Amino acid sequence: MDLLNNLGLGLAVALTPVNVIYCLIGTALGTAVGVLPGLGPVATIALLLPLTYGLDPVTALIMLAGIYYGAQYGGSTASILLSLPGEISAVVTVLDGHQMARQGRAGDALLAAALGSFFAGCVATLMIATVAPMLPGIALKFGPAEYAALMALGLAAAVTLAHGSMLKALAMTLLGMLFGMVGTDVSSGAERFVFDVPELADGIDFVAVAMGLFGIAEIVRNLEGPTSDATAEFGCSTCHRVHWRLPRAEFRRAWPASLRGTAIGAFLGMLPGGGPVLSTFASYMLEKRISAEPQRFGRGAIEGVAGPESANNAAAQTSFIPLLTLGLPSNAVMALMIGALTLHGIQPGPQVMGSDPRLFWGLIASMWIGNLFLVILNLPMIGIWVRLLSLRYRLLYPTVLALCAIGAFSVGNSSATVLMTAFFGGLGYLLLKLHCDPAPLVVGFVLGPMLEENLRRAMTLARGDATLFFTRPISAALLLASVLLLTAAGNTARRPLRSAKVTTATPAGADKPAR
Repeated sequence: MDLLNNLGLGLAVALTPVNVIYCLIGTALGTAVGVLPGLGPVATIALLLPLTYGLDPVTALIMLAGIYYGAQYGGSTASILLSLPGEISAVVTVLDGHQMARQGRAGDALLAAALGSFFAGCVATLMIATVAPMLPGIALKFGPAEYAALMALGLAAAVTLAHGSMLKALAMTLLGMLFGMVGTDVSSGAERFVFDVPELADGIDFVAVAMGLFGIAEIVRNLEGPTSDATAEFGCSTCHRVHWRLPRAEFRRAWPASLRGTAIGAFLGMLPGGGPVLSTFASYMLEKRISAEPQRFGRGAIEGVAGPESANNAAAQTSFIPLLTLGLPSNAVMALMIGALTLHGIQPGPQVMGSDPRLFWGLIASMWIGNLFLVILNLPMIGIWVRLLSLRYRLLYPTVLALCAIGAFSVGNSSATVLMTAFFGGLGYLLLKLHCDPAPLVVGFVLGPMLEENLRRAMTLARGDATLFFTRPISAALLLASVLLLTAAGNTARRPLRSAKVTTATPAGADKPAR
């Protein structure tokens, strides 16, 4: 009964005209930010933060939250159509989503992403409402050792993202970790791998890595083909046909993946440091491991879109749990949310639920309204987005390159980021020619610094005693899962080699066993 009363209070707050309008503004801005590479919700919220000073705290938080989960929602569009992941959490969507677009199934990919995100957002919001008071206890059990082990599991999972040689996947992950170490060390203040280049002192921006490895490398690969016609390159002879429901076979594959992705994202989103990034990688890894045809992944499997996109949006919603119940930011956007609350004289923490129920329950109820707005905004746009692929490629690729350059420049208002993007574009093309999957490199780049930070913190607290990771149950279980995951990936990689040896050893004219 208390839950129904609280949800009634939240809906009464969220459905006031001013809050509905600002929720619509936030979700529309978030969608635009997600589609356009390089901007990102962090920069957008930082720019809009001073403008919220004159708003009611609930209204301000509703708008900023709409920008955040709207950006996760819209990030799939550029990833699927143009192989341009503007957000870290959209990297996984590129792997199968862009392949579906090249096969003329862009509408199916966008529809699966939109419906999966809507379902995940609604379920995650319901989870916040029902179990938010109980979940902080789980988050408090995670210390630096547990987070370090969690990042190690994420790096082990990066191997399963790649298709092909396991050795190449490991090499790509280590290379990504090396790129992540470039810049100034937070602990000692020493510069690492800077090579006397001042622009590298702040490290390499993710936007340069993602747009170079996926966007520019894809453009160069398309241009080296025999024709630059988009119809030939993307297989979009049916781009004008947009179905408003998934084919039955695709739906049967997509909905279980969406359910599993929602569960993974809802759990990892509530952990500080987890959020949409880890949840998308974990969802993709799970779908590939349990699939009866893992070779389909990376070649246009709809589960590789529905699962990660659901996990992405579910984690974006539940990442508000540690903010509102513990006052802990789970990512950079949540840190800005704390700034917005402080700006309005509200101290985030366990007391928010009791001292300001309008804020807590109004924000939760607004997420349902925001997810509805996102579906209304995005579904009619699918036909327009898909028609982009019917453009001649000689018209499309200069536009994509211009978007990459503008997005890279907007990150730090510096041409150095544009040059970094060009460098990673060349590196990405080289990796494609060497048949090395760039996805593990991006995972290593993102999770490597997080692993280093938590590993240092854990070792400092344990005074150098490495047995800490094996005496704490959660970290020991996560490390064991990492070892088992790598072992399973190694066995899977060796299986085709054994099959090939058996086939080679069998004489061509050998008798076949009778059936």
